[in-house]
Order: sequence, then structure tokens, then C-alpha cells
Amino acid sequence: MDSIRQNKVGRLIQRELSEMFRLEGKAYAGGAMLTVTVVRVSPDLSYARVYLSIFPSSLTEQVLGSLAEHNKSIRFLLGKKIGKQVRIIPELRFFVDDSLDYIQKIDELLK
Repeated sequence: MDSIRQNKVGRLIQRELSEMFRLEGKAYAGGAMLTVTVVRVSPDLSYARVYLSIFPSSLTEQVLGSLAEHNKSIRFLLGKKIGKQVRIIPELRFFVDDSLDYIQKIDELLK
């Protein structure tokens, strides 16, 4: 169970990363559309697991590779935006949120 502080920091990171990907998405996504669905922060606020929804899903591996390459610059830009609000800028780990694909598969099976 996450604490209130973890939830607040997670929402702050989610909002800022969403805005960053919206404005500078081509540099990170390579033509795919990124949506930050959930950010889970560790209890000591030093790690953040960022779950992304990527459309089209065929570019998932390419986008994750690009985000891994640009991880330091993304963290630096995030630090410039939220540095006054948090003490530690967490290390970012990017994961795919495949819940939409799962929902679509279940719908197809039910039909």
C-alpha cells in the first residue's frame, strides 16, 4: 500500500512526464503516441516505475529502447521542472502498460 506522499509524487511525475512527452514526443517516441498511465514510486522516493501505453503497439520495443537511451536527459529535464517540489529526483524505469491490449483480447474472445 502506497503512502500519501508516494501517491502525490507519483501524480506529479506523471503530469510532468505526460506534458514532456506531448511537447517533445518525436525525440523520444519516434512517431508513436505515448501515454503515461501510472507512476509507482518506491517508499524512499528514489525509484519510479513509469507505465506507458504506446500506440501503435508494434513500435513498443523501439520506443522502450529510445527511452532507455534518453533516460538521463529525461530525468534531468524532469529535475528542472519538479526540483523545487521534491528533494530527490527518482531514477526512472519505463515499462509497458498492456492493459488495453488485454482488454481488447478479452473482448475478441467474448465475441
